[in-house]
Amino acid sequence: MIERIVVGPLHTNCYVIATGKRECLIIDPGAEEERILERLELLNLRPWRIIATHGHIDHVSAAASIQAQFATPERSIPLAVHGDDSRLFDPEHEPWARAVFEPFGDPGLRAFATMYGKLREPDELLSAGMTIGETDFTVLHTPGHTPGSICLYSESLQAVFTGDTLFFGAIGRGDLRGGNQEQLEQSVQSQLFRLPPETRLFPGHGPYSVMERESAQSELSTDHTMI
Repeated sequence: MIERIVVGPLHTNCYVIATGKRECLIIDPGAEEERILERLELLNLRPWRIIATHGHIDHVSAAASIQAQFATPERSIPLAVHGDDSRLFDPEHEPWARAVFEPFGDPGLRAFATMYGKLREPDELLSAGMTIGETDFTVLHTPGHTPGSICLYSESLQAVFTGDTLFFGAIGRGDLRGGNQEQLEQSVQSQLFRLPPETRLFPGHGPYSVMERESAQSELSTDHTMI
């Protein structure tokens, strides 16, 4: 089961993936932790790990509340992010994180203040080729949107979770601080377009797709509405 919950002012796709009878993996809990917790209760699922496809706050700000809800003295709920994005959680990065929201005016800055105030440092650092727990989810390091952007690929589910690297009909942005458009395009070509064509694509924003559709595009434009 793959459940999508669209959260926050930037309409981030948070994914809940059932990995056992009552256990799940959460990807990109970006905001509105109350809605995510309500869905988990409805589905009768308990998370055992939270993965952020990258360190931007619209993909991680609800993680701490979910951790607090489910952690016990015997069992923590770690938040994992690629090591190259760990710096995005440092206080010195706050001015650049805020700058991304400034074009949205006062509503954007209010959203930023709320989301940034909930940010907590990751508990685990990921690297290319790692598998997540006892699943077959494999970390694909796809830098370009951020230095530590990743995608999570599951051969058994025929699914890849692409964060802000690849969307329906577009690639992500490489013009934000720490990004690199050429590197991003190379990541898409060398990592994602080599996956089986039937692979289902679950992006960080917007609708689903299939890898066959995206790789068939002669030229993918950049979606500058996403951050």
